[in-house]
Formats: sequence, C-alpha cells, structure tokens
Amino acid sequence: MAFQSDSSLIPIPPPGEDELLHDDGASQSERHRKQMDLLIEALDLLWKERDDVYVGGNMAVYFSELQAKKNDFRGPDVFVVLDTVRRERKSWVVWQEDGRTPDMVIELLSESTEKVDRADKMRIYAKLLRVPEYYLFDPFTGVLEAYALDITTMTYTSVAPGAGGDVVSPRLQLRLGVRRGRYHGLEADWLRWLDPEGHLVPTGEEQARAAEEQARAADERARAAQDEATLLAARLAEYEQRFGKLPGNG
Repeated sequence: MAFQSDSSLIPIPPPGEDELLHDDGASQSERHRKQMDLLIEALDLLWKERDDVYVGGNMAVYFSELQAKKNDFRGPDVFVVLDTVRRERKSWVVWQEDGRTPDMVIELLSESTEKVDRADKMRIYAKLLRVPEYYLFDPFTGVLEAYALDITTMTYTSVAPGAGGDVVSPRLQLRLGVRRGRYHGLEADWLRWLDPEGHLVPTGEEQARAAEEQARAADERARAAQDEATLLAARLAEYEQRFGKLPGNG
C-alpha cells in the first residue's frame, strides 16, 4: 500500500531575511542620518581588515517568529555584533545567526522616538535580546547616556561618564564621546568613537585630510632640505672662489 505524505505535517521553516520586511519607513532629520552614518563609517574603516564583526544601522532586528508574523520589528540606529561573519544583510534575523544578538546598540533620540527608545526598545533590548550595552544620544542637545545590562534583573543600569564626559564600551574596547566638528558639510557636536587613548577614530574624510596634510608636510620638508642643500652649495662655491678648492673636492 503506497503511503501518501500529508504536506501539512511538513514543518515550515520560519521566514528569513529575504522574506521579512527590512524597512520600517521611519523618517530622520539630516543630522540624525549623518550622525548614524558617521558612527557606522568610522567603525567600518577601523575594522576594514576584520571579517568577524558586523556593524549595522537602521536595520530590522528579528528575534522571534511571532514578531516576524506580525511584522513587528525593531530597527536600532546603530548596532554592533561581534564574533560573527561579516557579509551583506538585509536585516538581522537572530535564528539565522546562530542566536547571536547585538553586543551594543545606540539609539539617536528625537521627540517622536524618545518615549519608545526609553521604554519599549529598552525593555526588548534588555529582556529579549540581552544587549550588554545600550546608549542614548540626542544629536541636537549633545547629551549622551550609557547603560549596562544587569544580568541578574535583566534591566539596564546607568553608567556614569568619565571626567571628560566620555564613556567606555567594554565590549568594543573603545570609547564614546561628544566632539565638535564638521561631517559632510555640517558643523555640529557629534557622537564619536575614540580609541582607548582618547584619539578620534577617523572618518574617510578625516583620513583623506590627514593624508593630504602628511603629503604637504613631506613636500615642505623636501623643499626645506633642497633649500638648505642649495645654500650650502652656494657657500661652498663662495669659499672655494676665495680660498681655493678644498682638499679632495676636485
């Protein structure tokens, strides 16, 4: 007797990044967008040789099938996942990433999102995604807040900034601080990545500017050396005209 399988008994795998929505349609101000780009760009350049880290921004993070069915996802402004594979993604789907969740999240506050960032998102990041580090930054006031996950209560506790107002990211072994500067034509107080010694992690624009300054300095040193050589040659010629050629000089 032939056995006819019942297709309804075949488990249907949960949707992946190709099937799930990856754009929440949220609008952003120019400064919010550039602040997000700055943070992501600097890390991408810093870690360009690494293939075990992923830096995302304004991207959907899916952590449950129920959430996926409801198209209810959270899109952190900036997030970093360590010990993963660096590749292009449409969204971060936890069940496709061996259960890996972000190691840190940064949300950029605005009047329309602040309540969600401090309530719903904060709860989800702590209790469901268990993100160890959570940061809030207002691009217009320049206020930075840092939070660390208390694994006993699965809630966030405030982290006091250092003397200069910077905060340390233990997971990334970097610092975050607010610095005045220009990015893509906009002068503002930007949230910046800093190395452990407090130096800015440069953007592409800053790297190019530094390279130009180094090339200009090298040209100036070369010109100064040439001028000095010309002056010494002139003095030698004057000396030999008055006193004769030096021994061993022709």
